[in-house]
Amino acid sequence: MGNQQVPLKDIDVSRPEIYVTDEWRGLFARLRQEAPVHYLKDSANGPFWSVTTHALIKEVDTNAAVFSSQLGGTTIDDIGDATAPSNFLRMDPPLHDVQRKAVAPAVAPSNLARLESLVRERAIDILEHLPVGETFDWVRHVSVELTARMLATLFDFPYEQRHRLIEWSDLATTRPGIALVTPEQEARRAVFHDEAREAFTRLWRERESKDEAPNLISMLIHGEGTGDLIDNPRNFMGNMMLLVVGGNDTTRNSISGGLIALNQYPDEYDKLRADPSLIPNMVAEIVRWQTPVIHMRRTATEDTELGGQKIRQGEKVVMWYLSGNRDESVYSDAERLVIDRPNARTHVSFGFGIHRCMGNRLAELQLRVLWEEIMQRFHRIEVVGEPGRRPSNFIRGVETLPVVVHPLS
Repeated sequence: MGNQQVPLKDIDVSRPEIYVTDEWRGLFARLRQEAPVHYLKDSANGPFWSVTTHALIKEVDTNAAVFSSQLGGTTIDDIGDATAPSNFLRMDPPLHDVQRKAVAPAVAPSNLARLESLVRERAIDILEHLPVGETFDWVRHVSVELTARMLATLFDFPYEQRHRLIEWSDLATTRPGIALVTPEQEARRAVFHDEAREAFTRLWRERESKDEAPNLISMLIHGEGTGDLIDNPRNFMGNMMLLVVGGNDTTRNSISGGLIALNQYPDEYDKLRADPSLIPNMVAEIVRWQTPVIHMRRTATEDTELGGQKIRQGEKVVMWYLSGNRDESVYSDAERLVIDRPNARTHVSFGFGIHRCMGNRLAELQLRVLWEEIMQRFHRIEVVGEPGRRPSNFIRGVETLPVVVHPLS
């Protein structure tokens, strides 16, 4: 059944498979036009409200008192387990503010300035070793590799084990309700939390008697209000995995998505070659176009009204960032990548309000540096096959991307 034939009341944008086939585009377009605050009575995750326009998403995201992150979690599924990992993203003020404040220095401007040379060094090393003129997987060789190296740096995690962080991140965001899960993934999900807990506990114990150092674990140890985090296993692992996932998904999938977009709109690639000074603005536009985190969920703390619809206490309210970033009333020709788009930075890919992604500037730094170095070396990076997309309603992930690199002539 085509998108226009689905009855409005039955539109379900939570089905993971629509993010593989791109069926989401037409469905969200209908919701923005016909029902920007839309109630679905029945889905795999129960009933929920969809919020799909830019302005209404911001309205929800800036009202933590009425739309809680803590009551039911931040994803559309119901974990429903009191022992499940928790983190400051799944907290409301004031506890949210205390835990977020402790790790914020890791991505403060002074620390980012220190990290830039390291990001550049690692980006250059990756690009210099790419097989020019041969087909290879951009995701594995570039997107994952650069992200893994930076995650290892932020945690001061054993460098030779850096790809464990990527695997743990993928498993944490691949669960029934938000993704289609293979039997192999389900088997790994059963044990990976124990592996991650053991590794992070060991690092914490090694560092708790030492002076503060510029890594996320040390900052939590010495942070006001978080020094005893390890005494609460649920919150400890929740915050460790939040920082891992936050450092992985946005950067990694924007690196891949940006390349897909530039190949899909080659005139924009020409524009970039003619004026590489557009890279900083292009980075913001890539993050808008890709929207690595598709949705976030809140739970109504009281009966309220949004966009003319009456929402009852306890109901799920899902902000579809991917739709907000395609809102035609905000972005002209919203489906296109436009690297000099004047309002690219108004995107909601990083959220809005108190839960705005803490690592947004680090993600932008990595993307900017990578593209600066790409333009120094290659005339074009050509996508030569269909991307393999992740079947998820939460992470807009690119799993494989065959490319050929063409050097500067």
